[in-house]
Amino acid sequence: MFKRIMVPVDLAHADRLEKALGCAADLAKHYGATVIYVGVSTTAPSSIAHTPQEFATKLAGFAEAQGAVSGIATEAHAVTSHDPATDLDPTLLKAVGETGADLVVMASHIPNLTDYIWPSNGGTIAGHAKVSVLVVR
Repeated sequence: MFKRIMVPVDLAHADRLEKALGCAADLAKHYGATVIYVGVSTTAPSSIAHTPQEFATKLAGFAEAQGAVSGIATEAHAVTSHDPATDLDPTLLKAVGETGADLVVMASHIPNLTDYIWPSNGGTIAGHAKVSVLVVR
Protein backbone atom coordinates (compact mmCIF):
# COMPACT_ATOMS: atom_id res chain seq x y z
CA MET A 1 0.00 0.00 0.00
CA PHE A 2 2.73 2.51 0.96
CA LYS A 3 6.16 2.57 -0.68
CA ARG A 4 7.74 5.83 0.56
CA ILE A 5 7.00 7.21 4.01
CA MET A 6 8.15 10.75 4.76
CA VAL A 7 8.92 11.64 8.38
CA PRO A 8 9.73 15.28 9.20
CA VAL A 9 12.36 15.43 11.94
CA ASP A 10 13.81 18.19 14.06
CA LEU A 11 17.26 16.97 15.05
CA ALA A 12 17.28 19.38 17.99
CA HIS A 13 14.26 17.56 19.44
CA ALA A 14 14.77 14.01 18.17
CA ASP A 15 14.11 12.68 21.68
CA ARG A 16 10.48 13.86 21.39
CA LEU A 17 9.83 11.92 18.19
CA GLU A 18 9.88 8.38 19.55
CA LYS A 19 6.21 7.58 18.88
CA ALA A 20 6.24 8.96 15.33
CA LEU A 21 9.56 7.27 14.52
CA GLY A 22 8.30 3.95 15.88
CA CYS A 23 5.02 4.24 14.00
CA ALA A 24 6.81 5.00 10.72
CA ALA A 25 9.21 2.10 11.26
CA ASP A 26 6.35 -0.32 11.98
CA LEU A 27 4.49 0.78 8.84
CA ALA A 28 7.67 0.49 6.78
CA LYS A 29 8.23 -3.06 8.01
CA HIS A 30 4.61 -4.00 7.35
CA TYR A 31 4.55 -2.61 3.80
CA GLY A 32 8.22 -3.06 2.86
CA ALA A 33 8.46 0.71 2.45
CA THR A 34 11.37 3.12 2.65
CA VAL A 35 11.30 5.84 5.29
CA ILE A 36 12.60 9.24 4.21
CA TYR A 37 13.58 11.51 7.09
CA VAL A 38 13.16 15.16 6.09
CA GLY A 39 14.92 17.90 8.01
CA VAL A 40 14.66 21.63 7.42
CA SER A 41 17.59 23.85 8.30
CA THR A 42 18.71 27.40 7.74
CA THR A 43 21.87 28.63 6.06
CA ALA A 44 22.93 30.28 9.34
CA PRO A 45 24.88 28.29 11.93
CA SER A 46 22.73 26.61 14.59
CA SER A 47 23.17 24.38 17.60
CA ILE A 48 22.83 21.36 15.29
CA ALA A 49 25.09 22.33 12.41
CA HIS A 50 27.29 25.17 11.22
CA THR A 51 26.49 24.73 7.52
CA PRO A 52 23.74 23.17 5.40
CA GLN A 53 26.24 20.49 4.34
CA GLU A 54 26.97 19.59 7.96
CA PHE A 55 23.22 19.45 8.63
CA ALA A 56 22.71 17.11 5.66
CA THR A 57 25.50 14.85 6.94
CA LYS A 58 23.97 14.72 10.43
CA LEU A 59 20.51 13.99 9.00
CA ALA A 60 21.99 11.19 6.87
CA GLY A 61 23.62 9.74 10.00
CA PHE A 62 20.30 9.94 11.83
CA ALA A 63 18.54 8.13 8.97
CA GLU A 64 21.23 5.45 8.85
CA ALA A 65 21.00 4.89 12.61
CA GLN A 66 17.20 4.64 12.48
CA GLY A 67 17.47 2.09 9.68
CA ALA A 68 19.98 0.01 11.63
CA VAL A 69 17.91 0.04 14.82
CA SER A 70 14.60 -0.70 13.10
CA GLY A 71 15.78 -2.94 10.28
CA ILE A 72 14.21 -0.78 7.56
CA ALA A 73 15.36 0.99 4.42
CA THR A 74 15.92 4.70 5.05
CA GLU A 75 16.92 7.87 3.23
CA ALA A 76 17.59 11.44 4.31
CA HIS A 77 16.33 14.56 2.57
CA ALA A 78 17.79 17.81 3.92
CA VAL A 79 16.15 21.06 2.88
CA THR A 80 17.52 24.56 3.40
CA SER A 81 15.15 27.42 4.15
CA HIS A 82 15.92 31.09 4.77
CA ASP A 83 13.46 31.14 7.69
CA PRO A 84 12.28 27.69 8.83
CA ALA A 85 10.02 29.23 11.48
CA THR A 86 7.81 30.81 8.81
CA ASP A 87 8.55 28.53 5.83
CA LEU A 88 8.24 25.15 7.54
CA ASP A 89 4.78 24.12 6.31
CA PRO A 90 5.27 25.05 2.62
CA THR A 91 8.77 23.56 2.72
CA LEU A 92 7.46 20.25 4.08
CA LEU A 93 4.60 20.21 1.56
CA LYS A 94 7.12 20.71 -1.24
CA ALA A 95 9.29 17.91 0.21
CA VAL A 96 6.36 15.49 -0.11
CA GLY A 97 6.63 15.83 -3.88
CA GLU A 98 10.43 15.95 -3.94
CA THR A 99 10.71 12.67 -2.04
CA GLY A 100 7.89 10.90 -3.86
CA ALA A 101 6.25 10.13 -0.53
CA ASP A 102 2.86 8.46 -0.50
CA LEU A 103 2.44 8.80 3.28
CA VAL A 104 3.60 11.37 5.81
CA VAL A 105 4.01 10.34 9.44
CA MET A 106 4.67 13.26 11.73
CA ALA A 107 4.77 14.00 15.41
CA SER A 108 2.44 16.53 16.96
CA HIS A 109 1.74 17.97 20.37
CA ILE A 110 -1.38 18.03 22.48
CA PRO A 111 -3.44 20.97 21.19
CA ASN A 112 -3.50 24.11 23.29
CA LEU A 113 -4.94 27.59 23.14
CA THR A 114 -2.43 28.92 20.61
CA ASP A 115 -3.56 26.27 18.09
CA TYR A 116 -6.80 28.24 17.74
CA ILE A 117 -4.77 31.25 16.60
CA TRP A 118 -1.92 29.57 14.70
CA PRO A 119 -2.52 26.13 13.22
CA SER A 120 -0.15 23.32 14.11
CA ASN A 121 2.31 22.04 11.55
CA GLY A 122 0.66 18.62 11.58
CA GLY A 123 -2.77 20.11 11.02
CA THR A 124 -1.57 22.25 8.14
CA ILE A 125 0.25 19.37 6.45
CA ALA A 126 -2.76 17.07 6.91
CA GLY A 127 -5.07 19.71 5.49
CA HIS A 128 -3.01 20.51 2.40
CA ALA A 129 -0.95 17.43 1.44
CA LYS A 130 -2.06 15.41 -1.56
CA VAL A 131 -1.07 12.19 0.20
CA SER A 132 -2.22 10.50 3.39
CA VAL A 133 -0.93 12.05 6.61
CA LEU A 134 -0.74 10.32 9.98
CA VAL A 135 -0.27 12.75 12.87
CA VAL A 136 1.07 10.97 15.96
CA ARG A 137 0.68 12.39 19.47
